[in-house]
Amino acid sequence: MTRPSGRADTQMREMTLTPWVNKFAEGSCLVKCGDTHVLCTASVEYKVPAWMKQQGKRGGWITAEYGMLPRANATRIDREAVKGKQDGRTQEIQRLIGRSMRAAVDLHQMDNITIKIDCDVLQGDGGTRTASINGAYVALVQAINSLVEEGKLEKSPILGQVAAISCGVVQGVPVVDLDYVEDSNAGTDTNFVMNDKGELLEIQGTAEGAPFTAEQLTTMMKMAGNVMQLIFMKQKEALAKKR
Repeated sequence: MTRPSGRADTQMREMTLTPWVNKFAEGSCLVKCGDTHVLCTASVEYKVPAWMKQQGKRGGWITAEYGMLPRANATRIDREAVKGKQDGRTQEIQRLIGRSMRAAVDLHQMDNITIKIDCDVLQGDGGTRTASINGAYVALVQAINSLVEEGKLEKSPILGQVAAISCGVVQGVPVVDLDYVEDSNAGTDTNFVMNDKGELLEIQGTAEGAPFTAEQLTTMMKMAGNVMQLIFMKQKEALAKKR
């Protein structure tokens, strides 16, 4: 099978992570994965959600919000603020981003601190949730590093890197990093979130056109694991750049 982009089955799109793109946020990163572009920012608040206090929980919290700009796609969409509510897809994705970021941090070390991650899709061509996670991690670490530098945290609570990538089965063939054309025609669509120890944090998989086999799932998981190494390297390079 020849992919529309001409890429090999195991090849992800060109990815760039540009740090410190926002003047005001404690952390920020513009992630570009092919024609998918997402602006990720991290903001620090010195409080925790009311439910944590009510339950007597100590530590801090990390949460995320996700949204697509009206012309992120070929056809304009209305802002969800105009609609008066978020749709199910938006809620699902921002919860995934939040869970992924919390898996990277020891929250017990962040007493009375909340970090809010905002992921705004400037341009979408498939894989917006995975791109968001990859950029959000950079913004999150920047924000935490600033807290350590300012003496608000004794040491960094970061446990390790977290990254994500999509895979799918297109015309019976497992491929990595689907763009919109492939995603809309895939028989199977999966998303993998992993840490730098090679451990799985989350798998989202759906047989959209036809059932997929355990062998295909294993192949996609191996593809994802190999690509993660490149993403981890790019995250490290972005975090090495000073503001």
